[in-house]
Formats: sequence, structure tokens, C-alpha cells
Amino acid sequence: MSVDKFNLLSFTGKMKTLHLSWIAFFITFMVWFNMAPLKGAIVDGVGLTLSEWKTLLIINVALTIPARVIIGALTDKFGPRIVYSALMGICSIPCFMFALADSFTQLVIARFALGCIGAGFVVGIRMVSEWFPPKELGTAEGVYGGWGNFGSAAAAFTLPTLAILFGGEDGWRYAVGITGLMSLLFSFVYYKNTTDTPKGSTYFRPKNLGGMEVTSVGDFYLLLFMKTPMYLALALLNWKLSPQGVSLLSENVALIIYLGLVALYVYDAYATYNVNKDIFVTPVPEAHRYSFKQVAVLNVLYFATFGSELAVVSMLPAFFAETFELNMATAGLLAGMYAFMNLMSRPGGGMISDRFGRRKTLLILTAGLAIGYFCLSLIDSSWPIWLAVIAVMACSFFVQSGEGAVFAVVPLIKRRLTGQIAGMTGAYGNVGAVVYLTVYSLVDTPTFFTVIACTAVIGFIALFFMKEPSGAMTEVREDGSVELIHVT
Repeated sequence: MSVDKFNLLSFTGKMKTLHLSWIAFFITFMVWFNMAPLKGAIVDGVGLTLSEWKTLLIINVALTIPARVIIGALTDKFGPRIVYSALMGICSIPCFMFALADSFTQLVIARFALGCIGAGFVVGIRMVSEWFPPKELGTAEGVYGGWGNFGSAAAAFTLPTLAILFGGEDGWRYAVGITGLMSLLFSFVYYKNTTDTPKGSTYFRPKNLGGMEVTSVGDFYLLLFMKTPMYLALALLNWKLSPQGVSLLSENVALIIYLGLVALYVYDAYATYNVNKDIFVTPVPEAHRYSFKQVAVLNVLYFATFGSELAVVSMLPAFFAETFELNMATAGLLAGMYAFMNLMSRPGGGMISDRFGRRKTLLILTAGLAIGYFCLSLIDSSWPIWLAVIAVMACSFFVQSGEGAVFAVVPLIKRRLTGQIAGMTGAYGNVGAVVYLTVYSLVDTPTFFTVIACTAVIGFIALFFMKEPSGAMTEVREDGSVELIHVT
């Protein structure tokens, strides 16, 4: 753990790792959201219907659900340096495929695979937690998440202009391709210039990659319960692609996928049991326990915060264009103000959490989130554009500050499981996105925002079951010695 002063202007030691990590996250988010601001050009260029476009929005976040869980586990096992680098390099391929696609089916395949790049976020969470002490962790994770998350705003700001500069029907293809090239090149930069831990520190790894470790029988059953919504979200996507939705899949194929999801859940439950079967025989010593209830509450909160951000970022350019009759570039610019708030809000949420307490901060921010989305549900063409933009930015402040506050807690639960916990919590963000975008495809925009506000209220209630992190985590080194990692 580096003890150097926290100085954002520095590019050495822990600050170098932080800067390289948020840049990696920034690029992955540009790639992940390079589609939304180019809606008009893509729809016209490929000949998509509105229903097909909304389906692409859902597909864009679908595979990220299992990807975040898997990538989180791989990060804990192999370290964030190699996993982040590999992810950026490999995911440049479907990005190039999307840029070259000339049919809805090709777009679906490329976008589905590209959803994996959204898992990059959880890798950096583990990397940052290895380099920063608890008193700075919320701030550092907030900078990582907020500045990196700005990649979606950067996409909204720049890609329509790039498409226009390239010109012609294929302008959008060049704009998308540039983001893939950025991802490929930075994968080498990240690998060459980072290490998993500061020199002399121990990188604690989980005992088994087969499933998440828990430390009590009750937590085991709670873990299985919390896994269920992730599979239901994938089933919801399958329904959307079936003949009951956009008919991309046949009835038989959809049925096979449903059965496959059931089989996968059973296998996942069995694998999780194998990892944790000893707890049914021998109780885990108190010093080595952690409360999975903490993880469950964070999952619910990230469903409402990041889930809503993913959904809103995906639909906001079109919302501004249609509500206020704006062109693609102007609508993308105004919509980008929602994600622009990440620069300040997410680090601010982490910083406030460091200073005033994790639980108290989350309660205030979640209440603000609910009120903010209720206000967005009232926006229509009678509003001045400037007032609509202010309302969007105000709501965004609470959304993204809440995200920062959530991940100020994640690394304080169990160090060797940080990647897996971050992966599951991050996956819940994508579960929220799939649910919200499905709702968006079925209802009008005011109802869409109202639904998000109601789920935020549920998150607020869940917070009363979360405890403020305190004391120390106990981890065992490979030589058998014990290390206490203080969380306050």
C-alpha cells in the first residue's frame, strides 16, 4: 500500500497507477457507448427500425452481466494488470466488427460481444484498492470511476462531430473504428506501465475460482438468492429477442436459451456449494468472516444508480433530439452533460464518504436520486432547454455521487474477494440497465423515469440493513502468516 501524498497532479507511484487506470476505463466506456450518439447515422445507414435500435441498446449491456462476474474472478486470480490489458486488446475486435457491419444481425452479434468491455470497470476497482489506504480509497475510487465514466460523455461530445468530419454514409463507421483502435493501442500501454501492487505488498488471491466465498450458511443462501436476478435479466433479454419481442430468435432457439440459463444457474449453485461446503461442517472463525449482507445492499444500490445511468445515457441523446427537435450533434452534446457530471460527482461521492461515513452518505445521495428522476419525468417540450439540462445535471450529480459512494465501500469488505464483489455489484448495475431499457421499450419516457425513481426508494430502504465498515479485514498470506488490513 503506497503512503505517498494524494496529489492528482502527480504521475508517479500510486497516482501513476490511478491515472493509467482511469484512462483505461475512459477508453473502455468510449468503446462501450460509441453507438448511442450515432443513432441517426446508424439507423439510416443500416436501415434499422426503432424497435431494432432499442433492442441494440439492451444487447449492448446484456453480456456485461456475466462478464463482470467472470472478469472480477479472473482479476482476483491473475491480477488486474494482465486482465485489463487483455480485455482492451480482445474487445477491440468486436468494435471493428460493429464498424463494418451492414445488417441488423451483424450489429447484434458485434454489440453482444462488445458488451464484455463494460466489465473493465471492476478490474480497476481492484487495482486502485491495492494502491491506496482506506482514508483515501473512496476518493481514489471516485476519481477512477468518475473520470473513467466520462468516456461515455466524451463519446457523445466527439463521435457525432468525427462522423461529420469524415463525411458520407460511412462517417459513423470511421468514428466507431477510432475508438477500437484507441482500445487496442492502450492495452499495450497499460501492460507496460503498471504493476498489481506497490513493491513489497502482497496480492491476496481467492482459494478457488469456482464461485464466491462466503463465511456463513445464511450468507450462502443469500448469495444464491442474489444471483437469481442476474439470470432473470438474461432471460428478459432472451424474451426481447424472441418472437414475443423483435423476433430475432426463433421460438425453439429462445426455448433452448431459457433451458440453458436454468442449467447454468444450477451448475453455478453447485460450483458455489463446492467452494463453500466446509462452512456446513465447520464454522468459519469470527476473525475471518465477512457479511455478505453488505454486498447484497450494495448490489441493490448499484442497480438503481449505475443501472439507471447506463439506461439514461443510452436513450438521452434521442430524448433531447425528439423532445426539442434538435440535430444529432446538438442533442448528443446536451445529453452528454448527464455523463459530464461524472468528472466531479463520482469523486465527490467518494470523498464525502471518506470524511462523513459510508452509510450516511449513501442515504442522502439515494434520496436525492429518487427526487431527481421524479423531476426528469416531468420534462416535456414546454420546458426551456436550459432548464431541462439543469434538471438532468442535478439528477446526474446524485446518481454518480451514489456510484462513487457504493464503490467506496466495496473494497472494504474482503480484500481477496474485491474483484468478485466488485464484479457482482457491477453486474447488478447492468441488470438494472437491462430492466430499465426493457421498461423504456414498453412505456413512454415519463413512466420510464418514474420507474427508476421508485426503485431508488427501494434502495433507500435497503440501506437501513447495511452496517458502517469498521475494524480490520483478516487475510492469510501464502506462507500462512496473517495480515490485518484496517478499513477505517
